[in-house]
Amino acid sequence: MLSGCAIFSQSEDERPLESFSAEELFRQGEFNLEEGSREDAASLFGEVERLYPYSEWARRALVMQAYTYHLERDYESARGSAQRFLNIYPADDDAAWAQYILALSYYDQIDDVGRDQGLTFQALQSLREVIETYPDSEFARSSILKFDLAFDHLAGKEMEIGRYYLRRGNYIAAINRFRVVVEDFQTTSQTPEALHRLVEAYLALGLTDEAQTAGAILGFNFRSTDWYQDSFDLLTARGLKPEPRGNGILAQIYRQTVLGEWL
Repeated sequence: MLSGCAIFSQSEDERPLESFSAEELFRQGEFNLEEGSREDAASLFGEVERLYPYSEWARRALVMQAYTYHLERDYESARGSAQRFLNIYPADDDAAWAQYILALSYYDQIDDVGRDQGLTFQALQSLREVIETYPDSEFARSSILKFDLAFDHLAGKEMEIGRYYLRRGNYIAAINRFRVVVEDFQTTSQTPEALHRLVEAYLALGLTDEAQTAGAILGFNFRSTDWYQDSFDLLTARGLKPEPRGNGILAQIYRQTVLGEWL
């Protein structure tokens, strides 16, 4: 493991790890990380913690091990090391970094809409922990941006399923999915399309009050989008116009968000 490095001489290669100081092992881990030998680096950082568990170098090595595992895309090991750091050193200056690594270990696995959304929920929870517990840390702003993207990702999953049902004429199931986006993910980029799809689905069922109300919400909040123009065309082709009608859930949303009657 130590052969050929710039820190240990050739004569030291055969020495057992126990004969090196905590700092020497840590520096070698840093060297290996810089050279791209991440697996060796993670192993050496682990040796620091094993051989010198109560030292300052062990504390630093543990968070570096979590970081190294994450770079290696060994997300489970990264989570283990980061969580161990948080359990042992909850008030340490590097706790925010460890929590951020923990969050990234979930976030970086959200690679497409079709995956299991359990990882997305875990990413949101961990990112929220960074934002709320370490608001002044250098990781808070990045966590906020990633939280918004992960939130949008969940809304995208609901849209994907809703569109699936809509294409197959299962309008009630589609409506349920699109309403989740409008009610629970209304700050995401998916909301304009969700409202338009509600117009489509409600018109297909002959529920014109709901379709007009969805169009009204869309027009108030997203008038400049193509989704609004498409909904406007659908409604006017049937002699209807975007306006709040009836007392359904969308009418309540309109009264709250547009008229401010919830205040």
